[in-house]
Amino acid sequence: MKNKKSILISVILTLCICILAFLLFYKYYLSNIVTEKVSKEVTVIDTGIADAVEKVYDSVVTVESYINGKLYSTGTGFVFDSNGYILTNYHVIKNSTEIKVILTNENNIEAKVIGQDSYSDIAVLSIPKNYVIQIASIGSSEDLRVGDTAFAVGAPIDASTYSWTVTRGIISGKNREVEVLDENKQAHLMEVLQTDAAINEGNSGGPLCNSNGEVIGITNMKLASSNIEGMGFAIPIEIAKEYANKFIEGEKVERPYLGISIYEKNENNENIIFVVSVDETSEAYKSGLRQGDIIKKINDVEIKDNTHFKYQLYKYNIGEKIRLLIKRSNKEKTIEILLKSKS
Repeated sequence: MKNKKSILISVILTLCICILAFLLFYKYYLSNIVTEKVSKEVTVIDTGIADAVEKVYDSVVTVESYINGKLYSTGTGFVFDSNGYILTNYHVIKNSTEIKVILTNENNIEAKVIGQDSYSDIAVLSIPKNYVIQIASIGSSEDLRVGDTAFAVGAPIDASTYSWTVTRGIISGKNREVEVLDENKQAHLMEVLQTDAAINEGNSGGPLCNSNGEVIGITNMKLASSNIEGMGFAIPIEIAKEYANKFIEGEKVERPYLGISIYEKNENNENIIFVVSVDETSEAYKSGLRQGDIIKKINDVEIKDNTHFKYQLYKYNIGEKIRLLIKRSNKEKTIEILLKSKS
């Protein structure tokens, strides 16, 4: 009986010691782990991109285009220089007789056109520099990676109601070659960034920014259909700045002129680019290009169609030389041509 009582006491003491040990273990170790884990989960809060937006927000303006005193279109732009220069799209201001910009402080100011170009869809406006609230920081589209955060600021749909709307997404693609129609309904290619950030009518000319609030592109178009949720596109900022600098410095934008007419024909699922005519006073004729030649490449880049030919040609400046790989009488030949302007 005594042994049974001793055993019972021992079991109870052992159980008490185990419970005490567990309580101490929980208090000084497990509870800290649990608290730390809960603390981390609670304090890791996604603050979004508010800080980045603040870096560019007040540089964004609504652009109003008038014809003979009547408002006919609105778009977006942004101040990129302390002298009051504003970048926007050409198609936002084309044919306008008067342009006004509205700042975030509701100042409505008449703007001057410094320069514009329909092919690149770039235009530069200016306002008195004392009205400038903020200057956008310029980033680099070349440093982007697919999947990087991107956001747009603009005036979608109704500028008076939705000005300075911010939409967020990612960079969906780089170096996209997208076919667009110019003001004469002629097709040409543009090199653009692709994003899934919502871009609507009225956003044109506004900034597309990276997660640091730096401008990496100018939004200028959107594709949408029943099969596409929405793909937004932006002109890389490097291209826009190149044109902007020319406008500001008063340089004339000229593109190479070959003096040839070409015709595209599909044979056996292959596009063939024929030379229909060659101006006998042109550098192309002097270099040996002739009617009936088939153009295969420009500087080792294979030509896909008529629009691609123009796109590749316009990558070069007047005064540079290009090599055309042509096919004549089933024989290939390389012709070197000095690029000159039409004038």
